[in-house]
Amino acid sequence: MAALTENMLTVNMLLSVFLLPGVLANSCNRTTPALHITAPKEIEALTGSCLPIPCSFNTPETAFDNSKAVAGIWMKHNLDFKGDPRNVIFNSTRKDNTYQLEIIGNLSEKNCTSLFRDLNSSHTERYFFRVENGPFRATACSNPINIKVKDSPWSPSINVPSYLKEHQSVTVTCSAFTPCPHSPPELTWNLQQDSLRQTEKNTDGTFTTKIQENITLSDTHDGYNISCSARYPVIGGNKTAETEVTLNVSYAPRNTSASISPSGLVSAGSWVELSCSSRAKPPPSFTWFRISEHGNINVSMEQIYSFNVTDGGKYHCVATNHLGNQTSPIISISNKGPTASLAVWMDILVGIIVFICLIVVCA
Repeated sequence: MAALTENMLTVNMLLSVFLLPGVLANSCNRTTPALHITAPKEIEALTGSCLPIPCSFNTPETAFDNSKAVAGIWMKHNLDFKGDPRNVIFNSTRKDNTYQLEIIGNLSEKNCTSLFRDLNSSHTERYFFRVENGPFRATACSNPINIKVKDSPWSPSINVPSYLKEHQSVTVTCSAFTPCPHSPPELTWNLQQDSLRQTEKNTDGTFTTKIQENITLSDTHDGYNISCSARYPVIGGNKTAETEVTLNVSYAPRNTSASISPSGLVSAGSWVELSCSSRAKPPPSFTWFRISEHGNINVSMEQIYSFNVTDGGKYHCVATNHLGNQTSPIISISNKGPTASLAVWMDILVGIIVFICLIVVCA
């Protein structure tokens, strides 16, 4: 019996706490008129900057009277604004509000858009909106807004198409989240500095600042680094963040060339190695051709072509990828050297040297 009496006493004490007039009057229950707001559930802000909160509210048609004065109230942490008046940070009917906050929407038109100013880390909290309109007094209990105030700015994002190729005209965009459109970030990058800056409103009511530039791509853009920085104006100075991306541009073969090894005289019956090189992205495939009076004859599908020299001939290679192809200069081979003309001149030069030596010896 003693234990039962103690348990009943505990229950009665808990009920008396939960049923305090101040708590009951501000909790969400069936007797409370419905108030719902449309606003971001979570939103981030930057220390020293401002933050607009897009907001609109809905009420039962018979409960709200826009011909009467409408008061907008913001509370933080919880709904017990009578039990703890410190939870009320702003009341549109008062001048001595705790926060530097302004309702910039027209409450009579059910627009509760508000502007926070000079934010700091202590503003990170959960907020509730309340409307008082004559006998209609309700709090949007089920629509809290979570505001997070951070010290570091957001890094901008650089947007380029996923696939890039030479001769393609693309639009490169650098964008930055803009918590305070009244003081948008200044965007700069290593492209043209006269890029037009614009701040746009997103579908969820937040804002984004962006700059754009059109580029016609070439092979020289492959591996090029684009950097963009966002400088946010805040109380006492600026806060800056930077982002960098590297372009990955595909292009047709460039600087295709052919070489021969050994590079000296080539005797009949010896092995030679022809090598083809080219700069391309993606890497090219190679084909070797021997030039004949009947046309080009495909002799190899490899980058390096090795064979035994039996007679002279002319060769070239072709580098190919899905964007194009390029042909190398011709290499001529004779059974005396890499080119017939070079072999002839070498024979003449040797004869001249022998002749001069004989004259000197005879003298």
